[in-house]
Amino acid sequence: MEQNSFDFMAIGDTVTDAFIRIQKASVHTLEGDAGAPEEDLCFINGAKIPYEFAKVIPGVGNSANAAVCAARLGLGSALIADVGEDAQGKEIIAALAKDHVNTDYIRVNPGKSSNYHYVLWFRAERTILIKHETFDYKLPSFEQPKWIYFSSLGENSLAYHEEVVNYVKAHPDVKFAFQPGTFQIKLGAEKLKELYDSCSIFFCNTDEARIILKTNEQDASKLPKMMSAIGPKIAVITDGPKGLYAYDANTDKTWFVPPYPDPKPPYDRTGAGDACSSTIVVALALGKPLEEALLWGPINSMSVVQYIGAQEGLLTRPQLEKYLAEKPDYYVATEVK
Repeated sequence: MEQNSFDFMAIGDTVTDAFIRIQKASVHTLEGDAGAPEEDLCFINGAKIPYEFAKVIPGVGNSANAAVCAARLGLGSALIADVGEDAQGKEIIAALAKDHVNTDYIRVNPGKSSNYHYVLWFRAERTILIKHETFDYKLPSFEQPKWIYFSSLGENSLAYHEEVVNYVKAHPDVKFAFQPGTFQIKLGAEKLKELYDSCSIFFCNTDEARIILKTNEQDASKLPKMMSAIGPKIAVITDGPKGLYAYDANTDKTWFVPPYPDPKPPYDRTGAGDACSSTIVVALALGKPLEEALLWGPINSMSVVQYIGAQEGLLTRPQLEKYLAEKPDYYVATEVK
């Protein structure tokens, strides 16, 4: 693959996920920090907790998932990331290369360990124990892509965010998508103001939006316009199994898209948001109008939740287009007045 053939350059941490399928636990619903319901996964402290099985999946994480999604859908895709000089790092690079993601910009850090997360998987939901290794982040030199997709990084990466913003400012033809991870959400919009201002399109879920915006607004349809007001030209807010809302500042329109019907109950919801967000960006990169691109995302989410992990269920373009052709009549983008 030639460097200048990249349509999609993902930037962010990559990780190995160790899934542990839990058999016995309880879930308690409490009020979260933003006033929305929050579920707590509970075990008996000090007990021996049985599990059904474990599965280790290398080369995942928000940005890596997006890069694989783009490659599956036929775009020239690459990932800028850091790994450690260990067996996990080698496995991550090999897994991404197998999925036709260019790995030339994945830097191996001598003496460092690669990111490794534990996923406690109970019913269809998962609780992820995360630990971002401390890497000396630095943006490499690369040929200008059509899109940059930026997501989760470790807590020592604030200066790296400035590098990314400076690159986007210096290359106004590059479209910029931002899907914040845990640390970036915690930072808030004020410290990342220039990054939000640079967004062609922004993605998060309703709970994350309320944290970023410091609001208790419960009407999910209002959140995208509120998010766009702090910078992004287009803001897409997912509302779990209820669907998604998107606001386009270019047209001053808010859109609603329902979920694509599941063929059977979800098996594992890991990566549903990544699949939706990155698929919408791929559709835009292919020249689709926003109203059509928004229909692409939930289809890939529907497929992903039928499998373990964030990547196994990602569709090829012919597979996705078949679902689109066979969509139910109600599956359309509706303008919210």
